[in-house]
Amino acid sequence: MVKTSSSPSSSPVTITVSSGGKGGNRSMGLTSPISRRASISNNHPNSPLSGRAANRRLSTGASISTVTEEVVNSEFVSYTVHIPPTPDHQPMSASQTSLPEEVNKSTIKPERSYISGTIFTGGFNSVTRGHVIDCSMERPPPAKFGLVCGMKGCDEKAIEGKNTPCECGFKICRDCYLDCFGSDGGRCPGCKEPYKDTSDGEYGDEACSEAEDQALPLPSMAEAKFDKRLSLVKSFKAGNQPPDFDHTRWLFETKGTYGYGNAVWPKDGYGAGSNWFEHPPDFGESARRPMTRKVGISTAILSPYRLLIVMRLVALGCFLTWRIRHPNREAMWLWGMSTTCELWFAFSWLLDQLPKLCPVNRVTDLSVLKDRFESPNLRNPKGRSDLPGIDVFVSTADPEKEPPLVTANTILSILAVDYPVEKLACYLSDDGGALLTFEALAETASYARIWVPFCRKHKIEPRNPEAYFGQKRDFLKNKVRLDFVRERRRVKREYDEFKVRINSLPESIRRRSDAYNAHEELRAKKKQMEMGGNSSEPLKVWKATWMSDGSHWPGTWASAEPDHSRGDHAGIIQAMLAPPNSESVYGAEADGENLIDTTEVDTRLPMLVYVSREKRPGYDHNKKAGAMNALVRTSAIMSNGPFILNLDCDHYIYNSLALREGMCFMLDRGGDRICYVQFPQRFEGIDPNDRYANHNTVFFDVSMRALDGLQGPVYVGTGCVFRRTALYGFSPPRATEHHGWFGRRKIKLFLRKPKVSKKEEDEVVLPINGGDHDGNRNDDDGDGDIESLLLPKRFGNSTSLVASIPVAEYQGRLLQDLQGKGCSQGRPAGSLSVPREPLDAATVAEAISVISCFYEDKTEWGKRVGWIYGSVTEDVVTGYRMHNRGWRSVYCVTKRDAFRGTAPINLTDRLHQVLRWATGSVEIFFSRNNALFASRRMKFLQRVAYFNVGMYPFTSLFLIVYCFLPAVSLFSGQFIVQSLDIAFLVFLLAITITLCLLAILEIKWSGITLHDWWRNEQFWLIGGTSAHPSAVLQGLLKVIAGVDISFTLTSKSATPEDGDDEFVELYAVKWSFLMIPPVVIIMVNMIAIAVGVARTMYSTFPQWSRLIGGVFFSFWVLCHLYPFAKGLMGRRGRVPTIVFVWSGLLSIVISLLWVYISPPSGRQDYMKFHFP
Repeated sequence: MVKTSSSPSSSPVTITVSSGGKGGNRSMGLTSPISRRASISNNHPNSPLSGRAANRRLSTGASISTVTEEVVNSEFVSYTVHIPPTPDHQPMSASQTSLPEEVNKSTIKPERSYISGTIFTGGFNSVTRGHVIDCSMERPPPAKFGLVCGMKGCDEKAIEGKNTPCECGFKICRDCYLDCFGSDGGRCPGCKEPYKDTSDGEYGDEACSEAEDQALPLPSMAEAKFDKRLSLVKSFKAGNQPPDFDHTRWLFETKGTYGYGNAVWPKDGYGAGSNWFEHPPDFGESARRPMTRKVGISTAILSPYRLLIVMRLVALGCFLTWRIRHPNREAMWLWGMSTTCELWFAFSWLLDQLPKLCPVNRVTDLSVLKDRFESPNLRNPKGRSDLPGIDVFVSTADPEKEPPLVTANTILSILAVDYPVEKLACYLSDDGGALLTFEALAETASYARIWVPFCRKHKIEPRNPEAYFGQKRDFLKNKVRLDFVRERRRVKREYDEFKVRINSLPESIRRRSDAYNAHEELRAKKKQMEMGGNSSEPLKVWKATWMSDGSHWPGTWASAEPDHSRGDHAGIIQAMLAPPNSESVYGAEADGENLIDTTEVDTRLPMLVYVSREKRPGYDHNKKAGAMNALVRTSAIMSNGPFILNLDCDHYIYNSLALREGMCFMLDRGGDRICYVQFPQRFEGIDPNDRYANHNTVFFDVSMRALDGLQGPVYVGTGCVFRRTALYGFSPPRATEHHGWFGRRKIKLFLRKPKVSKKEEDEVVLPINGGDHDGNRNDDDGDGDIESLLLPKRFGNSTSLVASIPVAEYQGRLLQDLQGKGCSQGRPAGSLSVPREPLDAATVAEAISVISCFYEDKTEWGKRVGWIYGSVTEDVVTGYRMHNRGWRSVYCVTKRDAFRGTAPINLTDRLHQVLRWATGSVEIFFSRNNALFASRRMKFLQRVAYFNVGMYPFTSLFLIVYCFLPAVSLFSGQFIVQSLDIAFLVFLLAITITLCLLAILEIKWSGITLHDWWRNEQFWLIGGTSAHPSAVLQGLLKVIAGVDISFTLTSKSATPEDGDDEFVELYAVKWSFLMIPPVVIIMVNMIAIAVGVARTMYSTFPQWSRLIGGVFFSFWVLCHLYPFAKGLMGRRGRVPTIVFVWSGLLSIVISLLWVYISPPSGRQDYMKFHFP
């Protein structure tokens, strides 16, 4: 049925093509794909990249049918389909596949079989299908790639192989070589060094034999012992060399010099002049230099800061002791409520302040990263990038709330990031399965061919076109190329057209679908009449959503028909941009088709994949966490980058070097214990006054820096680089257990040795392939085999997914030079400089099976593997689980912001966002993820920080009571104390002064402003009186009654058009039940102030001290709620009537109840109030 190609790299796949429906001859089902082998090989004995671990075998899941099942059904015809060429890549020609095997291996590298023009769909009880997309785009052939002369203006074939004129590897053709030799004094244009061979024959003297031209191997100096003669080296490592290696003979035969490691380092003159030598360069210095440094806070700031914490703690203790020992006998109920609230506030402040004792800053050195992983060495002579791969995840769910243009700009910033192109892959998760998102991503991939080379050529920052073209600064700053202005104008024009196409997609899809549906309806009626039916009978025709090539969209339809609704549609995978070649591909000069000159720019683009997981009724899809886990499995099969960057659709890469900054921490000494690197969130589009504390700088610049000095910051849901093996639920290679009081006694554990002495109950130790450093396996220990047998039960029945785990672990290891002596868990330098394996149809078919709705059944996905389920704040829970296993995390604050995003500036949207966060914290508090149940591998102060994460919403219950106490005091004429004693005032003053001094010192060491600190204090009270009490109520209902919590997607602000108000959403007033408590507090306190002032002024014996105390605290409440009151006013002071009605009624009810409970003193004969 299927003709298998003779090429060893071919992957035969049986295609099932459907013949029904309009354009039905385009749908093909993939059946029975063969296993593919990884093209990466390595000589390291412990490497899983070689041997059986590199083989990826496809699992026979329920979503892939067999050939016999398809033959039985007469509707399908099985035959071999050749996937047509796409604009990205061209398939192999017949002449290439028919070459002899030895010639094919030695001379010609066959091109990969790409499937970037095919949509793959599948799912529950359905065939995995590939839908070929018609596309008429033509891409001009690249001007320079492979072995092409590197001289400007020359496109001749360069000299190949060992005949290369210079050791630097500069590619040059024969004619240019002869010109350089004659005109430039015989110097290489690349390294500017003179050519060693001065013969003018073709490529040198070809009469010499290969044995004479080939340089002898350098002796290994690692374990060498020197004899009495300096020219003889005894090597114990190289078994193929004699014991006495004649260094002098080696120098003579290779025409070399003494060079490195000798007493002097000769200059070019070799003794000419007086100063004829210089100190030899320290080539080991770059290997020893750290890529990261921890910079502590100045002692002049940190010591007083810690001292003030102690002083305020003492003052609080004295104040609370005095309050308890001096009750107000006249109003015990008021004293009891106030004292209880103050005790809780002190406890809450302590939980918040203790983790801030050890703040740190960190800096990176990108030059060391480049020298260590992207510079030529003995194992990597060509200097190819040895950096590990990174898979970038972008998640979106609703194109109406998350505009496609915002998502497109985020994707463009990822594709243009400064990281090796072949090591980068971008995955977009469309959890809504919308055709609008799909076609917007296709437009983005098309525009990326212009935008990405433009960014690389002119070093554009930021690499988000909307942010770049919208900057209010001189775009010519630091730009020296003469063609910059011309090319920027062209790219800007193309971007304006790109925006028009994106914004017109909804209307275009609607019109297209209406036209096709009308045509289908006419065909159905015609068929009904031909069959003799009654034309007056209603005919049901599905209102489908149609793709541009005239086929049904397999995802969500606008009409929400069965199998095509938000919660019921097939899984979809489309490689918009296929994996790039391993060699650089240069473009052409600017002409009618090419907008910019890319002759010196690498025009390759990273792999871009559209993913929409399968959804079916009756399955819990677990919202964002489930979508992220689907991306983890898909990427493991398609690219398997050992590191993962997670971004929201509105968070784009603002610093193109951000990924390199994160890799500095992951690949530095001790980086194998880091599970993730969290970057701070920075926001754009916030009003200048930051009315609702959207920047949240106190959390990101104070709390997160402080946690970085403990076990690491918490995971906040976006802007985070993960280690893939940590997401898989494995334990770190080393961990520390903390015993005794406050964890002062430490016990170190080594969890990846052949025998692990101690393991936790839920611990998973990653099996290390191989044995000791010499490649000898330890057969007496079967723990690794047992763990390997348990992997399918934890990760599902996909053998390709399970086989990718050790590969990802190996690629994420540190270099052997950083591991130390006697350690077998490092990888050799240059092991990741080999090309990535090709992507074929069988691989995508396997990826379809792992995003099916039933794949996670009876596995540990969401329980211990991947993003953790069971909370609307899955990010915090996922980070907590990693820290609980002993991993560490790092907070990376870059000079230039790494990422930037948007935040809801509307009051209602902001409150709903805070409500979701607080609800997740309540869920954490009532679950096994409560820090009270943390393991001993978590530090004590880190445990305190996580406990505070689950505890802080409950502060709102006491906060609401405390906000009403000033009004109650003014209504009743009583105060929380019987009299304003001098001790009470002194303690209160001490607490206030120490709080202000602590704020000043936090501002000093964190870099925030006083305005940021005050806005944070204000919104703490706003959120604590509105969203947090609702979160506590919802959490209690879920725990007690099992009521599920609804999830509201935060709306992302669209890009404002020219002339529109950027902050129009700030003034929009949207009614929400969350607004009732703060409005009631404001009105009650204002009425209470008026009542208190009137009573005191007209009283026979006015008590001014109680009035001042009550008015002071009421004013404190109103000052904190001022931004909320201003938000209710809107732009022109218009407030919804319902707000006044509800607030007025509640205020009147509370006031009447108070008058009834405690009527005013004097003349009570006519002031008594009785309920009817």
